Amino acid sequence: MRTVVLILFISIFSAACGKTQEGAVTLESIRKKAKVPALGVISIVDGEIQPAEVTGLRKYEGSEAVTIDDKWHIGSCTKSMTATLAATFVEESKLTWETTVGEILGPEIKIPDDAKGITLYMLVSNRSGIPGSAPPKIWSKAWMNNREPDIKKRRIYYAESMLNVDLEFKPGTKYAYSNNGFIVAGAMLEQVGGKSWEDLITERVFKPLRMDSAGFGGAASEGKEDQPWGHKSPRRPQEPGPQDDNPDVLGPAGTVHVSLNDLAKYVRMHATHEIGPVLKKPETFAILQSIAEGNEGNYACGWIVLERGWAQGPALMHNGSNTMNYCVIWIAPKRKFAAIAVSNIGPDEAAMAADQAVSEIAMQKLK
Repeated sequence: MRTVVLILFISIFSAACGKTQEGAVTLESIRKKAKVPALGVISIVDGEIQPAEVTGLRKYEGSEAVTIDDKWHIGSCTKSMTATLAATFVEESKLTWETTVGEILGPEIKIPDDAKGITLYMLVSNRSGIPGSAPPKIWSKAWMNNREPDIKKRRIYYAESMLNVDLEFKPGTKYAYSNNGFIVAGAMLEQVGGKSWEDLITERVFKPLRMDSAGFGGAASEGKEDQPWGHKSPRRPQEPGPQDDNPDVLGPAGTVHVSLNDLAKYVRMHATHEIGPVLKKPETFAILQSIAEGNEGNYACGWIVLERGWAQGPALMHNGSNTMNYCVIWIAPKRKFAAIAVSNIGPDEAAMAADQAVSEIAMQKLK
């Protein structure tokens, strides 16, 4: 079963990087050492987006080099975007963080009593009790249901199926990473917003931030090397088409693709706590980026919260993969700093290279 995953590789400032003959670490030397098809990085320093850097090929042993404007699949780094989208509804008083699944989805689908009290906050902070992986029958149906043209219907059917799987624990009492919790949250937002999660996040997050490159699923056209292809381990290109990403019902958990420069616009908002076209209240950032009192674990709302000396306070991170691509984001809000690395291959090959790349950025920029 392929799914959107979180890779707990969070050791920034770890291994030594490859070096050129002159002794300088370069992105290309890191890429070559890791043997990944392509690698890209971008940073935010003192709240300003720095020039992106990319190296490598869109397809392993292909003919097209990656470019600054290429679109990268970011996997579970989508989750903080879904939480941010939810926050826009909360700020408008169309929802609260305590609004329940039963209140929003109850009139539309069958929900067991023990799941009706799951709140929006529990869903986007991975404390809902909804299993992280779908049973095989539900997962297979997620692929087959692509015959239904209305994504909202397919997503609410999927949400109903997962809500009727036995909960792993009483909602709100524990932490457990769950792609399916975010999908249920997406279905709630669709009911309130009257549009698909894809349309809502485009209108409320991407367009206000001028993230014109943002889209969903694989970015490359069938039969063309016009965007980075995903790669299975070890370095096996995945032909663009229906199998180059997870079923689209998983969107709120991790199907976004976007250019580095546009991704940096979103990350900058979280790094600087920008009050602007998306979020209007300072307290919203505190909710999204903090662990609520009494909650176990270190997961906020789409962000893992870690203590790092270089951050001069809490550091936020998330990474993600659809098993054929990889993205990692690190943010130090106290320093208005962030570093992002992407690759067009899964985490087994890409995670170490990405960690080295963001470590180099941090060491160079945070002196």
